[in-house]
Amino acid sequence: MTDKKYSIVLPAIFCNLLWGSAYPGIKIGYELFNITDSVPQKLFFAGLRFALAGIMVLLAAIPVNRRLPSLRRDNIGIISVTALIYTALQYLFFYIGLSNTTGTNGSIVNSTTTFMALVASRLVYKKRIGAVKIFGTLIGFCGVVTVLFSGSTGSFSLTGEGFILIAALCFVAGSMISKKAAAGSDAMTVTGYNLLIGGVILLISGIFGKGYDLPVSAGGTLVLLYLAFLSAAAFTIWTALLKKTGIEKISVYNFIIPVSGTILSAVFMKENIFNIHYLVSLLLVCVGIITVNYEKKQNL
Repeated sequence: MTDKKYSIVLPAIFCNLLWGSAYPGIKIGYELFNITDSVPQKLFFAGLRFALAGIMVLLAAIPVNRRLPSLRRDNIGIISVTALIYTALQYLFFYIGLSNTTGTNGSIVNSTTTFMALVASRLVYKKRIGAVKIFGTLIGFCGVVTVLFSGSTGSFSLTGEGFILIAALCFVAGSMISKKAAAGSDAMTVTGYNLLIGGVILLISGIFGKGYDLPVSAGGTLVLLYLAFLSAAAFTIWTALLKKTGIEKISVYNFIIPVSGTILSAVFMKENIFNIHYLVSLLLVCVGIITVNYEKKQNL
């Protein structure tokens, strides 16, 4: 494998391993902060995570840029839109959705980002979709349908799996806007203010709903800091990758999320994954994503 391939493959794998670990991480955070059905508390928790992540990225950028990154008149608009869609809206739906389904279901449903990226590339960038990619897309969606409508995992829930699907759509849209924003700025500036502004929007939403009354513990603080770190690292690297290449070229690595999310949910949340529906679903999702991206992977 060439150095150029390594510069894309290894960072993309790392990003998706981090995002996979977020599923049990958020669930554990809900338990440690005693968050149950309160939407404002979920938004406040999410806001803390992303505001902290944004601060981490901006502070890390100081030694790189020799100054604190600042917003400019020519990029403040597009970065603000990125923050609204990529962080605020995506994680509003994601945090609520994940609280109404299992970490395993959430990670599998969220794998639809790969297929959405393919469709978006066709509609926005006029990328050609061949028969192999269409076939792979159908296989992947069969995997998602298998876990959503199997009798053992319950029926489809709008505020559970449905919100995860909306979050996935926001991720794809946000990635495309972030790529455009990064064209005129460095990845750390775009990511730092994207996370900080989006986090503040979520924080304010939680504060208005009086969701700030959360118990503080050492364990909860450590989980919050880890979630902030994974967001800071993953989004910075992903934005840098998007600047190098298109979302359709790196979306193949999103297949790691349902696998790592499912395994880590089983380990930390004691979720039962030894179920034929889960195993078939994971297999179909992974085969579908690899099939969709087979040609792109060859040319990477």
